[in-house]
This record gives sequence, C-alpha cells and structure tokens, in this order.
Amino acid sequence: MALLLPLLTALALLTCRPGGSLGCALPGSHAQVSRDNLVLLGQMRRLSPFLCLRARKDFRFPREMLEGGQLWEAQAAAAVLRELLQQTFNLLHTERSSAAWSPAPLHGLRSGLHRQLEALDACLLQATGEGERAPGMHGPALAIKRYFQDIRVYLEDEGYSDCAWEIVRLEIMRALSSSATLQDSLAIKDEDLGSS
Repeated sequence: MALLLPLLTALALLTCRPGGSLGCALPGSHAQVSRDNLVLLGQMRRLSPFLCLRARKDFRFPREMLEGGQLWEAQAAAAVLRELLQQTFNLLHTERSSAAWSPAPLHGLRSGLHRQLEALDACLLQATGEGERAPGMHGPALAIKRYFQDIRVYLEDEGYSDCAWEIVRLEIMRALSSSATLQDSLAIKDEDLGSS
C-alpha cells in the first residue's frame, strides 16, 4: 500500500496535463489538483486495509469502457470524466462521509474536486458553445453512475462501518487514478482531430 500512492501520483503527473482536446484549455493547476486529491485520499486512511479484508468487494469499475475506445468524441469523454468527478464529489459530500474521516483532508478533497468540476464545466461550455448542450448521459457515463450506486448500496449494507469506508476510499483512489487515463485519451483525441 505504501508504494501505491507514489505510483498513482506519478500516473496523475504523466497524464493530467494542461490543454484539452475540446478546443479549450484546462487551467495549469488542473494536474496539481489531481495530484493533491490523491495525496489527500492517502491522508484520509484511518485503518489498515489488511484489517478490512473481509469487507472487500469488487465494485466492477468500468475501466474497459474508459480505456477500450468506446468514447468516440472528446465531448463524450469529457462528459464521462465529469460524471466520475461529480459522483465522487457527491459521495464525499454526505453527512456520513463527514463522520468517517478527518475534516481537514476531506474538506481539501471536496474543494479540489469542486475546482476540477468547475474547470471542466467551463471547458465543456466553451467547447459546445453557449447555445448547444453537452452530450447527455449514455453508455459509459451511465456505467459510472451505476458504479457509484453500487458503492452507496455497499456502504448501506455494511452499516457505514469504518472498514466499509476504508474499502470505498481505496476504490475512489482507483477510480480517480483511472480518470487520469481518461484525461490522457482526451488529449489523444485532440491530436487526432487536429490532423484530419
């Protein structure tokens, strides 16, 4: 576990870069916020995951949908990234999550997710134009929504125990590190669009 956080941070560093494939530029601080979010999640650890082996669950993160080329246009990829960030923010912005973790890192993580959502919303608005609508919820975005619904059901079934929250914290780290891959695919799609 001690090696996991530096690995995730390195992954975020390599794949979260300024500039977007949507015809807009995310602020230069976007990559730093992603790194900070992973560090804050690491700081939120309250007990060893080894104590929670019985509480483990495979939430079936839809990684193959995010990495398997099912996102054909940059706006759809951005909509999926936005859904991932929004669902994470919503999960962490509950009374029960406030009781589960120390206030300072939780507040910092919420704040970082909020800044990322604002930047992505501004980017999507700029890319789609004020009169147009961003892509709706379908395919991969719905899979992300179902994934987080499964996490909520799990927490409820486990009585919001400390171990359940620890498993969810690890799962959020996994999801956010996968979002770096999605952000990278946005940059690749921009290069593809520019060459046609």
